[in-house]
Amino acid sequence: MIYFLKGRIALIDKDTVVIDVNNVGYQVLVSHIDDYQIGEEVLVYTYNVVREDEQYLVGFTSLDEKSVFLSLIKVKGLGPKSAIGALSSTTPAEVVNAIASNNVAYLKKLPGIGAKAAAQIILDLKGELTGGSKGDLGVYEDVYEALKGLGFKGAAIDRVLATINEPGASSEDILRIALSKLRK
Repeated sequence: MIYFLKGRIALIDKDTVVIDVNNVGYQVLVSHIDDYQIGEEVLVYTYNVVREDEQYLVGFTSLDEKSVFLSLIKVKGLGPKSAIGALSSTTPAEVVNAIASNNVAYLKKLPGIGAKAAAQIILDLKGELTGGSKGDLGVYEDVYEALKGLGFKGAAIDRVLATINEPGASSEDILRIALSKLRK
């Protein structure tokens, strides 16, 4: 198992970088391609994916990102490419906050994560990543339905709910916060 690579960025592609380690180039799938520049010296933590029909390295700039990735790929129906894609538009801390607060709307906005996968992530990882109880998954769905009943559009509701991460908040608390944001 390759735990990390330390070397120079030799090439940057769409979602991969090639790291030159003592004149050997390792192609690594990364979440935030903009964090890398050609010629830059880097230390990238890695995870080696081995499948029947493919093998590749996934890279992370921090151990926190790697830890969240490893947790995400344990979720039923979520593979390494979906997990790294989801991490490409967020931070590990934001993912943990969304899980802690049962914020399905936030997780749904991540690339490759639908409503079913978002709910599964919370069910599977709530205790593991946050140390808390699984709580009520329906809080954000209840608020969504209430806002829809008040005449707000689904896209606007999703956008606002995706910004709210309040662990332990009641439906009423989330509704109050959402209404104040929607009225701005």
